[in-house]
This record gives sequence, structure tokens and C-alpha cells, in this order.
Amino acid sequence: MKVKAPETVTFTQSGFCPGCGHGLIVRLIAEVAEELGVSEKLLTVVDVACGSLNIDSWRFDTIMAAHGRPIVTAIGAKKVRKDNPVLAYIGDGAAYSIGMAETMHAAIRNDNVITIVINNSIYGMTGGQCAPTSLPGQKTTSTPYGKDVSKAGEPFNVVDAFSGMKIGYLARGAMCDVANINKSKQYVKKAFEKHMAGDGFCLVELLSACPTNLNLTPVASMERIKKEMIPYFPIGEFQDHKKGE
Repeated sequence: MKVKAPETVTFTQSGFCPGCGHGLIVRLIAEVAEELGVSEKLLTVVDVACGSLNIDSWRFDTIMAAHGRPIVTAIGAKKVRKDNPVLAYIGDGAAYSIGMAETMHAAIRNDNVITIVINNSIYGMTGGQCAPTSLPGQKTTSTPYGKDVSKAGEPFNVVDAFSGMKIGYLARGAMCDVANINKSKQYVKKAFEKHMAGDGFCLVELLSACPTNLNLTPVASMERIKKEMIPYFPIGEFQDHKKGE
């Protein structure tokens, strides 16, 4: 068990809500960067939503993009800094709603950037509204009687959306217990390795807790991932292609 925090993680006086998955994911990314020896070269791009707090949690060179635009901003950074690993960090609402065009066209072009999408099935920063990934019947501030899929549609599943494309890497992990967190770290590390090999667009979606907006305790929100989210969003590796395949 690794008990010492990575040197690239700082400890600020304010940060994520208690039980939020963002803090765990921040550490996973920092551990991977340290293990691969790329901490000094890694460029990260964050959204203006909850993930923007990473700018105070990491010591990496970090860009804050417009809402929903971290992926395309990361693509631009990679084009001018070809030798640097580049990572976009974005929530499910931004990646699959306001930033959907950027997400899809990055996959279509197989742009060589790492993308980490945090899927907590809700809009976190703006008050807990229904998101593209909200589950059927899920109560949110904008669906107080539960999400009606006949009006809002089924939860968006990136694995289904990318099924006809060949991208460098596509995986989904869950931040709900030690075993799944360790597996998620393996997916993140593989995305880094494939990105540095030039294999193309590498997206890892991580199922995460949002106790504040779900009105759950941190423990209950972890259980929700296992019992409610994973049945809709299966975890594992779904695409793994090398450059030119």
C-alpha cells in the first residue's frame, strides 16, 4: 500500500466535497505520472466545473479551458508541444453535452491525447441537475420526480457511441472500492503509455461519487456506483488499438 502522496499533489485549505471521487482520481493521475517519470513534462487541461479545483491540487502545468472544451484545448496543446504528454480532465456533463462535438470529433480523428471523463451521473458544480448520464428515474434538481427517459433519453454510454470507431484506447473503471480503484489506476496508466506511444485518442471514463448532489453519505454513494451505475455502465477495457491499425 502506498501511503506517501505523490510530490505533484498539493494539499489546499479548500477542495472537493467530502466523499467526492475527484480527489481520488487526482491522486491516481499524479501517481501514474510519477511512476512513468513524466511529472515534469505532463500538460493537463481542466474544465471550469468541479475539475477546475485540480489547478490548485496539482503541480503540473495546467490550462483551464472554456466549459466543455478541455479536449479540443488539449489537442491544440499537443500540436504545439509534440514531445509532452497531454491530458484533458473533464466531467460527464461537459464531455457528453456542451462538449459532445469536441469529444466525438476527437474520436473520429483519433487525436493523440489522453482524456479522463468523470461520470457521476449528475451536474456537480451547477447544482445537481439531470445530466446525459443520469439514470432512469434518478431524482435531480431539474427532475424532482425522477428522470423520464421518454423525454430525456436513456443514459449516454460512450462505449456504445464509439463502437464503430477505432481509437487508441477506451476503458471504464469505478471509484467505489479498493479493488476497483486499483483497476482504474491500471486503465489510466495504460492510457498514458498508449498516448506516449502515439496510438491515438485514449479515453478512460471513471464512475465517481457525488455525495453532495445525490444527497447521500460518502459510503452510500460508493454503494450506489456498484449497485446502480455499473449495471448501466459496464466496467472494463473496450478498445485497444495501436497506431496505424
